[in-house]
Amino acid sequence: MYAVIRTGGKQYRVEPGQHLDVERLGADPGSDVELTPVLVVDGDRVLATPDELGGATVSARVVDSVRAPKIIGFTYKSKSNQRKRWGHRQHQSRIEITAITPGGARKAAAAEKAPAEKAKPLPTTAKKTPAKKTTAKKTPAKKSPAKKTPAKKGTR
Repeated sequence: MYAVIRTGGKQYRVEPGQHLDVERLGADPGSDVELTPVLVVDGDRVLATPDELGGATVSARVVDSVRAPKIIGFTYKSKSNQRKRWGHRQHQSRIEITAITPGGARKAAAAEKAPAEKAKPLPTTAKKTPAKKTTAKKTPAKKSPAKKTPAKKGTR
């Protein structure tokens, strides 16, 4: 069984027992987190639609807070001696996938029970809506054209 989860703007394929570095989750090391899967594959059964994934969860435990490898950047402008060297290390959370629970089984069982239990239709009463009064719209008055002034002669 495996699942595809989305966290930190990325998608990861995970299996139970797998360790994974993801964008920082904001949880303390040792705490449990639940992630929503995008896809769950359990043998021949594939759960991919939102209806099938309704109750599906991926449980994980935060193992540690780590930092990604350093990214080194360098910018310069030619002919002006402007140079800037910079670096960046992204904060990440190392998680361990503890369990994947497919929620499609619960949805399928509920779907089978639903046709057996038919809901009674509610009685409807017809209500008349009051007619709105219509008022005549006023047309805006036409403006007279602006007077044209003769062009001034230049003083050169």
